[in-house]
Amino acid sequence: MLLNHLSLTNFRNFTRLEIDISNGSTILVGANAQGKTSFLEAIYFLTGAITTHATSDRQLINFLAQEQSQAFARLVAEVEAQDRIQRIEIRLTLENHGTDRRPRKEILVNGLRRRMRELAGTFNAVIFLPQDMEIVEGSPGNRRRYLDSTLIQGDPTYAATLSDYGKVLSQRNALLKSIQDRRNSNHQLDFWNDQLCDLGATIIRARALALHELARNAAPIQTQLTRGKEDLQLRYLPSYDPLAPPEGQMGLPIDSPLDHTTVGREEIRTGMLVALQSKRDEELARGVSVIGPHRDDFGLLSKGVDLRLYGSRGQNRTAMLALKLAEIDWLRDRTGEMPILLLDEVLAELDAERREDLLQRVQHVRQAVLTAADLSMFSDSFRSTATIWQVEAGRINHHAHTA
Repeated sequence: MLLNHLSLTNFRNFTRLEIDISNGSTILVGANAQGKTSFLEAIYFLTGAITTHATSDRQLINFLAQEQSQAFARLVAEVEAQDRIQRIEIRLTLENHGTDRRPRKEILVNGLRRRMRELAGTFNAVIFLPQDMEIVEGSPGNRRRYLDSTLIQGDPTYAATLSDYGKVLSQRNALLKSIQDRRNSNHQLDFWNDQLCDLGATIIRARALALHELARNAAPIQTQLTRGKEDLQLRYLPSYDPLAPPEGQMGLPIDSPLDHTTVGREEIRTGMLVALQSKRDEELARGVSVIGPHRDDFGLLSKGVDLRLYGSRGQNRTAMLALKLAEIDWLRDRTGEMPILLLDEVLAELDAERREDLLQRVQHVRQAVLTAADLSMFSDSFRSTATIWQVEAGRINHHAHTA
């Protein structure tokens, strides 16, 4: 998979940009707040029309453009996959709703309108941003969002299932709340239980398989990046655990890994239904759904130690890099296409050995874009084969050159 051309209008720092992107590695160099991260964010936005760290799509529209009566942002890309050239266009428009201006999003692929979930798989990219450390160190919601965004790119049907699950969950929670307030009876719960478990089982099964495959890819990468000093395991921690022991029986020791890929979808569905029945009194008392994929988590461990709780900053950064590089291999295996790799200011916080090992792996990727404030972070050999662009005040030097 290749990104051949990118056009940006009023996106973040960029008021207007037209640029061709070469194969191999491209380095964007420049001071902070000049547009390096915005460029990577624009590329990743094309994968699913979801921003990496803005709280609203409105923030993606250039702040000067927002003062105009018809404020908008536009991204257009020419991407090449499976020997086909496709055109992806995403438009963001601020529309007036009384005193409020809300962003409206429109997606076109080859000129035809598409829903967000239909964009999945059209273009794939793996991004590493400094705030991605929250995947290792932050809340379960950060890890769920990461896993879901990865699965959406690798499995086009997953986006639809996840969207439908969210709608069913909202309806079920509304029903539980109305029952709690004595505005409804609980006879409708059985219908929503069936819906929740049917969709939930598909999500749990997909997550279990994806984490198993990602772990298999990440382990040797972690070993390489740490020169054999550290290992990495990924452990699925589902809210409803189909491998949990029956009540009254002792479970396995905490450090014994469980292989959730051994449980089929139907077994997960029927087991989750039973679990929901057992939680009915608790759910009616709280007015919310207490089990399901919306409460899942997964852990990153090295030598059996949970990195979220006990990992050093350096360990966690390397583990996150290993996971992102494993994601490249996973997407290639799932889709038959190598995704583009986007690395934002990664090298500055790595020691010389890990920096060298990472750059060696980057050189095997078909297309990568890296950002840095200082070119000296890159080895002479890497710079000699890379395209280097200077970024300043939302402008990129179009005259690519090699060091």
